[in-house]
Amino acid sequence: MPFIPHTDAEVKEMLDAIGAPSVDALFDEIPQNLRCGKLSKIPEGLSEMETSRLMRARAAQDRMALNFIGAGAYEHHIPAAVWEITTRGEFYSAYTPYQAEASQGTLQLLYEFQSMMTELTGMDVSNASLYDGASALAEAMLMAARANQKNTAGNMLVPKALHPFYADVAMSITHAQGVRQAIVSYDHRSGQTSLESLKQYDGSAPTAVVIAQPNFFGVLEDVDAITDWAHAQGALVIAVVNPTSLALLKPPGQWGATGADIVCGEGQPLGVPLASGGPYFGFLTCKKEFVRQMPGRIIGRTVDLDGKPGYALTLQAREQHIRRAKATSNICTNQGLLVTAATIYMSLVGAEGLAKVASSSMANTQDLIEQLTKVPGVERVFNGAVFHEAVLRLPKPVAATLETLTDQGIVGGFDLSRHYPELGQSLLVCATETKTHADLQRYSEALRHALS
Repeated sequence: MPFIPHTDAEVKEMLDAIGAPSVDALFDEIPQNLRCGKLSKIPEGLSEMETSRLMRARAAQDRMALNFIGAGAYEHHIPAAVWEITTRGEFYSAYTPYQAEASQGTLQLLYEFQSMMTELTGMDVSNASLYDGASALAEAMLMAARANQKNTAGNMLVPKALHPFYADVAMSITHAQGVRQAIVSYDHRSGQTSLESLKQYDGSAPTAVVIAQPNFFGVLEDVDAITDWAHAQGALVIAVVNPTSLALLKPPGQWGATGADIVCGEGQPLGVPLASGGPYFGFLTCKKEFVRQMPGRIIGRTVDLDGKPGYALTLQAREQHIRRAKATSNICTNQGLLVTAATIYMSLVGAEGLAKVASSSMANTQDLIEQLTKVPGVERVFNGAVFHEAVLRLPKPVAATLETLTDQGIVGGFDLSRHYPELGQSLLVCATETKTHADLQRYSEALRHALS
């Protein structure tokens, strides 16, 4: 069946009606030098059977490697029911629920997502998702710049131990709007953001302080001390968190004496599979006093004229809904399908199940560290407590070692040498609940072989 269902006669009739001699004539405004010409490298059309065979062959090229890389994207077990429900027609094809009377199912799901995220983060309100974790941080920075009426210069203290991709994205989005980042160093023994490094900014009136928990090295920060220091400087605290870790760790709303002010992060660990780089979704929660500076939209629960519960878009400070100059964000979007999967995932595993995922991941990472540091020349870089990632130093170049491991069907980790050259030949490794003791031993033996 052709993709364009019109017959030649129908096409001619339409062209005659508008006075065009041919379809090509409709595009005569495009200069010839900008046209692609004939698509000589596009193969002839295939039958359904031939296409299926070709796609199976190409899919087979993606080997199912044993994965020990994290660095912001984590391989967790996803119950089969999550995407069976997510891909039902009523969820799969739903878009922004502008018409509340026709979108009660979608609205209720987003409301439940918001409720779960505020429970996890210990905050008052949540939006209905953002594009991804990195852009969520950028939005949090812009939000803090608007919300902090005391320190208005737009200076943000950002830890060097923050995910470097997040820092780059935040810089790209915010620098033209007057936000400036000052990088705060980390302690080379513990891997934690140094409180001493922060104290050099005493009296500088920073607008916000960013705290990553855990940080990019997997190390747990002294969040209470940093939060109280930031608030003493009149700064807002932006927490960048792994949602799975919050099943075990103190929520940002309880950091220090008064808690973080804005919390954001990447929601991918909550039921979203690794898929060649995306898609992901970002989340953002905050204290109620800052709700009108929050980007995106908020779903509210109400009652109809008959007293029955109903859901509606309660607050929607996006450029699609209000004047552009008044919008809190002109680039934010939501990831409704992934939020659907995350909500179903959290509903299925529950608080106890999520805690088991987190604790199993931590245990496997400790086991992985023990196994790999038995390999001659491999040593642990930091002595600080970690969640489910850790930094190891190798006696040989990391890049070449990772290539050797790939040949053995193992994705060995994230090479830190580009972003943190001061750490030498260092490797960030991760283990989640999906790894068995046999998997860890296999990696250990493969690394021993690669380094020998």
